[in-house]
Amino acid sequence: MTVTVADDRASGPDAVLRALADPNRRRILRLVRNEGLAAGEVAKHFEMTQQAVSLHLKVLRGAGLLTERRQGTKRLYALRPEPLDVIRTLLDDLWPDALARLKDVVEQDLANNRK
Repeated sequence: MTVTVADDRASGPDAVLRALADPNRRRILRLVRNEGLAAGEVAKHFEMTQQAVSLHLKVLRGAGLLTERRQGTKRLYALRPEPLDVIRTLLDDLWPDALARLKDVVEQDLANNRK
């Protein structure tokens, strides 16, 4: 299995979008959204090596999507939702224009079908 590590120079929305592009990373975020889990606990949910899971965790941490805290000898990873707000704002800014274009296309299609 190949794990792509995000470019360290990427930041902000680019790093978040790059991290979210991988379905395994999105699955990890769903696993840790309600409680912190250790890397080993996360790895139990995947058919990949612990090293591969650790690389995914590294990318998610680098994008600011995970917090890491120590509990004894374990490091617990939990969702940090604030970077998702940046993406939501980005999409909210784009959404009205996309809806307006869709409306124009549908209206044009209806007009063409009436002819």
